[in-house]
Amino acid sequence: MSWGTELWDQFDNLEKHTQWGIDVLEKYIKFVKERTEIELSYAKQLRNLSKKYQPKKNSKEEEEYRYTSTRAFLATLNEMNDYAGQHEVISENMTSLITGELTRYVQELKQERKSHFHDGRKAQQHIETCWKQLEASKRRFERDCKEADRAQQYFEKMDADINVTKADVEKARQQAQLRHQMAEDSKAEYSSTLQKFNSEQHDHYYTHIPNIFQKIQEMEERRIVRIGESMKTFAEVDRQVIPIIGKCLDEITKAAESIDHKNDSQLVIEAFKSGFEPPGDIDFEDFTQPMKRTVSESSLSNSRGDGKSEPKFGGKSKGKLWPFIKKNKLMSLLTSPHQPPPPPPASASPSAVPNGPQSPKQQKEPLSHRFNEFMTSKPKIHCFRSLKRGITLNTQVWSLIEGAGPEDFSNLPPEQRRKKLQQKVDELNKDIQKEMDQRDALTKMKDVYIKNPQMGDPASVDHRLAELGQNIEKLRIEVQKFEGWLAEVEGRLPMRTEQARRQSGLYEAQNSSAVNSCAQDRESPDGSYTEEQSQETEMKVPATDFDDEFDDEEPLPTIGTCKALYTFEGQNEGTISVAEGEMLYVIEEDKGDGWTRIRRNEDEEGYVPTSYVEVYLDKNAKDS
Repeated sequence: MSWGTELWDQFDNLEKHTQWGIDVLEKYIKFVKERTEIELSYAKQLRNLSKKYQPKKNSKEEEEYRYTSTRAFLATLNEMNDYAGQHEVISENMTSLITGELTRYVQELKQERKSHFHDGRKAQQHIETCWKQLEASKRRFERDCKEADRAQQYFEKMDADINVTKADVEKARQQAQLRHQMAEDSKAEYSSTLQKFNSEQHDHYYTHIPNIFQKIQEMEERRIVRIGESMKTFAEVDRQVIPIIGKCLDEITKAAESIDHKNDSQLVIEAFKSGFEPPGDIDFEDFTQPMKRTVSESSLSNSRGDGKSEPKFGGKSKGKLWPFIKKNKLMSLLTSPHQPPPPPPASASPSAVPNGPQSPKQQKEPLSHRFNEFMTSKPKIHCFRSLKRGITLNTQVWSLIEGAGPEDFSNLPPEQRRKKLQQKVDELNKDIQKEMDQRDALTKMKDVYIKNPQMGDPASVDHRLAELGQNIEKLRIEVQKFEGWLAEVEGRLPMRTEQARRQSGLYEAQNSSAVNSCAQDRESPDGSYTEEQSQETEMKVPATDFDDEFDDEEPLPTIGTCKALYTFEGQNEGTISVAEGEMLYVIEEDKGDGWTRIRRNEDEEGYVPTSYVEVYLDKNAKDS
């Protein structure tokens, strides 16, 4: 099957067909180009999508990725980024292996096709020239034959005419012979031209044209094979990335299987655990005993009348109701500061000691008036629910006050404070290691300079080494400071007493602006709540009953001594002023709120910031 023999007379159709084949090839190249553009666009969109949902650095979102579910999501985002990379590989390979190669091949194909058809046209022009020569020779032979016939007829006519001279007859005879000779020559030329043309025509249709058409056929077959190979490469490029895409999908599946709900639940506990114990049960209080009212300032009073009412507590409350606690305990809680203690002064000199931020001054009220507020109050069930909601929202308030809190994080609950301090210690240790690495590098550089002075001046790094040494020393001091606070917190965490529950109530009081739904509720120092003063019910309580209740109590025993490190002006209710270097007695140690209760003598006692004193506890008293 050959185009040269089968299609010897279809030169024009072959020319059109080969041009159509090149057009098909160019159309396929355009298709592959658009496919590569789609792959690039898809990869770009996948990368943008992955980048959009990546956690922002130094943001709250970054902290959320400690949970296994969010880490799995982050792994999915990273794998999608790799997945996008494989589509970029598809685009690059198709561009280099298909588009680029076919574009070059099309240029070569056009040049080859042009050359073949140029040869075909040249052969056609040659055979046409031969044909024209044959036709010219034939016409010349025909004309000479006709001229010879006319000359012969004229001679015969002249020879038969008796009136014509002999010379004219001879002339006519010579002319007839000449024409016959010319006819013979034209015949010989025509015969020679015909033989030549037949030979050229045979070579044209059986040799030249078949060879040219065979080359055109081979060119077209190569084009068909090439486009088939390109389609195969098109599929292979996709197939090559399938294993890597499969690995990406396997990693996403593996990340999904790594999600541990138990671990995430434990992380929630670690993130929001305050370290406090739940408040204890509420003691039953018997109001059936009649109580007489007194008008003195030291007793309970109310001007509303003799109405009686029995309070009904329909909901759960937090902690003990404080009016029936021992007298010394009650007085300390009523006067206990309700804000974190001020930080210690920068220097130990009395002149440089500021009082720090103090709690707002509170108007002092007689104890009997506070008793009267409680005894005449009507409990509100919804306020106990508000208390519960307030405790629940504490973790949200902690996040708001962390940014403006003190350096030692004393505004946070113990467990959260311990985590913050540990995190700070780790950060400082990393900074120290970084500074030490820089110092070691500079030391090596200095040694090189000493051994090879032409490389640099050894003294040029001394200033930087001194700076690094100072920075390391400062960071170590900071580490010691935070480790001291951390040891203090870790020493307190196992202790769970009523005082710790008081601290829980203290934080709720500080954050009441964010969670307060009962604006007139009153919170006792040990974390329990009393209600607002009721205008509907009253109770008569004889003053002598309460006096007998509390006068018999003995003062709290001393559990150690302390030395004042700085001067503290105790101007707020519940605090006591101390001078630098003064020795005092400790009657209640710090329970996590930053305050220590001390006594100067039997009549003077109160709270001072723990950071302002150095405590020496009596081991026997502490164990008891």
